[in-house]
Amino acid sequence: MADVRFDHVYKRYGSNTPVITDLNLHINDHEFLVLVGPSGCGKTTALRMIAGLEEISEGNLFIGDRLVNDVAPKDRDIAMVFQNYALYPHMSVYENMAFSLQRHHVSKAEIDQRVRRAADMLGIKDYLNRKPRALSGGQRQRVALGRALVRDPKVFLLDEPLSNLDAKLRVQTRTEISRLHQQTQTTFVYVTHDQVEAMTMGDRIAVLNAGVIQQLGKPQELYERPANLFVAGFIGSPSMGFFNGSLAWSPGGDALITIGSGEAAHTLTLKGAATGQNAEQSTPNGQGVIFGVRPEDLRLASDDAENTLPGVVDVVEHLGNEQLVYLRMEGVVTLENAETKGVTARIAPDVTLRPGEQVSLAVEVAHAHVFDAKTGERIV
Repeated sequence: MADVRFDHVYKRYGSNTPVITDLNLHINDHEFLVLVGPSGCGKTTALRMIAGLEEISEGNLFIGDRLVNDVAPKDRDIAMVFQNYALYPHMSVYENMAFSLQRHHVSKAEIDQRVRRAADMLGIKDYLNRKPRALSGGQRQRVALGRALVRDPKVFLLDEPLSNLDAKLRVQTRTEISRLHQQTQTTFVYVTHDQVEAMTMGDRIAVLNAGVIQQLGKPQELYERPANLFVAGFIGSPSMGFFNGSLAWSPGGDALITIGSGEAAHTLTLKGAATGQNAEQSTPNGQGVIFGVRPEDLRLASDDAENTLPGVVDVVEHLGNEQLVYLRMEGVVTLENAETKGVTARIAPDVTLRPGEQVSLAVEVAHAHVFDAKTGERIV
């Protein structure tokens, strides 16, 4: 087993702008680390550099204590699971799983033991004599995992392994991958664009954008304290709603967020304890901000509710245990990386709302987020 360390790593193609810029990342031994971000952010390139399938333009990459910049992929003691499974169609499941061991001249008895142990762990022992074309997508994915597992590598690399599966199989297979990590206690590096996969599987998550890590931390940390607008808009489903606003401070140290202008303006009060130490000193009155609120922190307001915003119901989605209500509201900002447009609220299933209906929503300001409108960095 081994840790993985990127030390000021860059990846360029020719003289173009770097795909990866000054990547410093320490993946701990036994850790399940998820690289997440939109298409083109550099996450797969980072994974392929660990595998040795992409050359490093600048910087150093270590697997354990070993510098591997110039080490061939076959000598890195890693195993990679690809998005398209990459199974040999003319070989049986057993032969696919045994192939890499045969190339490394492992004895037949050892190969048979490893293959059958991995097949039993993944629930595919009844399919060992079948060809890949006779298997479902989920079964093929498990064969691909088994082929990597039999090698007993120092590091598992998984490149969007669930993207070709339907919704039900994705949930089932991600559970199997998490269980596999617990059983093997091997270092896993997992690439996905799906933030739900990232939140449910990773010990830590590295959010990338344009080749730069925006934030690295535990899933709940990224959810509750996103470092900037990009992370706030990317993590969470449905995504956070955002409003243009301005920030002022009351004499008592409360943050006053004004959304809209003139008669349509509404002011929300964040009590001093919620604003964070030194926020008042570093943020002047009148500064432009982006106010963010998650769907679960919006509720239908009672008559005496404080910190309310008006909205018009656009679309209602009934999900059985809840409703997702999409609203048109004053001052809404739509981010490019946000999963949904506008503002979404999670509402109890027994409330009847119709498109076009005007509602008043109470904001749980203690859980709200405030970002600098110019830099996008978190303020409160």
